[in-house]
Amino acid sequence: MATYKKRGYKPKSKSEAIEALEKASTTAGVFNTLDQGASKTEMWVIKNQKFIYAVLASVAILVLGSLAYRKYVSAPKAAEAADVLYEAQVLFDAAFIASPQDSLFNLALQGEDGKSGMLGVIDNYGSTGSGNLANYYAGILYLNLKNYPKAIEYLSEFDTDDLLLESVAKGAIGDAFVQLNQLEEGLDYYVKAIEASTNDFTTPMFLSKAGQLALQLNKAELALAYFERIKFEYPMSNQAVSVDELIGKAEVLAK
Repeated sequence: MATYKKRGYKPKSKSEAIEALEKASTTAGVFNTLDQGASKTEMWVIKNQKFIYAVLASVAILVLGSLAYRKYVSAPKAAEAADVLYEAQVLFDAAFIASPQDSLFNLALQGEDGKSGMLGVIDNYGSTGSGNLANYYAGILYLNLKNYPKAIEYLSEFDTDDLLLESVAKGAIGDAFVQLNQLEEGLDYYVKAIEASTNDFTTPMFLSKAGQLALQLNKAELALAYFERIKFEYPMSNQAVSVDELIGKAEVLAK
């Protein structure tokens, strides 16, 4: 199981936003549904485009929060780190809207033409809020490159007080463990994602993933509890559309 290695700094959210960082739906890879196939993933991204942008906005806010927090400690270093992170962010955004994607994912990690990628930001500015945030981006890039151990490593390094983003990061770790066929660890992190933030989007999404994974692990009663939470607590969610079928399956297996 991954172990979180905190750097001793937690960025604070502010009411500002950086327009340059609020573009492109770049975290689509986090939300791949368990064993649902590429077409369903694409449909999910289309349906939830606005929310993906909201997640990105919260990421941008974290950058600003980190700069404000460290203003009187290491302002020049933090400002420099934010500039370098922005260059890496441009490459990150491009990787999700162009092709071939794998090469662009690697560019976003490694950098090009003298510009740092996410790994460079981490190596050179790891003690800043921007360096911490680069761990999140690097983890998402490795997840899309199917380098699941690296995805777990970098996402586990990411530390935030933003509960929504914490939920997304832990859910992504769960996805990586599932891809490694470490199903118990995957379930553990889906539960962490559920517990990190209660909201109408990530909570039912990770309840569904946890429930389907629990069924695979022959934990039908646990799966049933997750599915019933979707049915009764999140009846308007996308996951509620097919939850009755999942509840029926769990009830049969639980007998």
